[in-house]
Amino acid sequence: MKNQVLLDRFYSRLIALERRSRLTAETYKFEIRRFLEYLENQGLEVSAVSPEDMSRYLEYRRLEDLIDSRSAAKALSCLRSFFRFAVDEGLRKDNPAAILENPRRRLRLPEVLPKEAVARILAAVNTRTPLGIRNRAVYELIYSAGLRISEAVGLNLQDLDLPGGIARVTGKGNKERLVVFGPEALFWLKRYLGEARPLIAGPRRSAALFIGRSGRRLSRKGLWKNYTRFTALAGTGSRLHALRHSFATELLTGGADLRSVQELLGHADLATTQIYTHVDVSLLRESHRRYMPNLRAQKSRSPGL
Repeated sequence: MKNQVLLDRFYSRLIALERRSRLTAETYKFEIRRFLEYLENQGLEVSAVSPEDMSRYLEYRRLEDLIDSRSAAKALSCLRSFFRFAVDEGLRKDNPAAILENPRRRLRLPEVLPKEAVARILAAVNTRTPLGIRNRAVYELIYSAGLRISEAVGLNLQDLDLPGGIARVTGKGNKERLVVFGPEALFWLKRYLGEARPLIAGPRRSAALFIGRSGRRLSRKGLWKNYTRFTALAGTGSRLHALRHSFATELLTGGADLRSVQELLGHADLATTQIYTHVDVSLLRESHRRYMPNLRAQKSRSPGL
């Protein structure tokens, strides 16, 4: 079976049977295309690949593409899914990726912004234009509801309940959940829907909540590009996903329970949410580092007991 045909059938399986999101399916397809190119260069066939060949491929990716343990684990997950497909297609009888262990992943704390930094970034948005009002509305919503970027751009007008301060979002695996947002996000959403969106859309119609100059759904790339510009103006470098991380950390710091935060973020596994408890500890350590020298100085000046 030709590689392109194999890739297309694998992609269709991911969407139809495994119910993966299109973004995830595209990621898997990209990884398997990379793998099939590697096999071709090595003179190997899918039907004859061994677990040792798989290990060599992952090592090749580490050395050639400089991927870390997290990316290597994702690549291995893609390969396991692909070889399940290969078995079902009758291309081979076993899954050589099934017996490989996941690479050990180092604990990497998510990037969290102080409230002051978030305020500077949002204030850097020029809200004197329709597109500026839209930008402010979408970033306020991401921060207030802890949305993924794909969830924000995927919102439709009918998904928004302004009086209730609730939105229905579609997360990973096409799973729907309800999120809540605060008064600041509500204020900017009302301005966007009442003032800015009609001017951006003109006579064109779109079901998408956030639209671009063309009247079509705002893209992830457009969100990233604008956010980078605003962080530069605010004098703080950060990635857009940091708004979601900051949302989660602020909830936990404020006393929210882990299960509630898990539901709001749309995490399938509680262990994914628990990473934010480590962030909270890291903030405590930073405070300790900053203020402990002063404490030691005070003790050294105190009379001994």
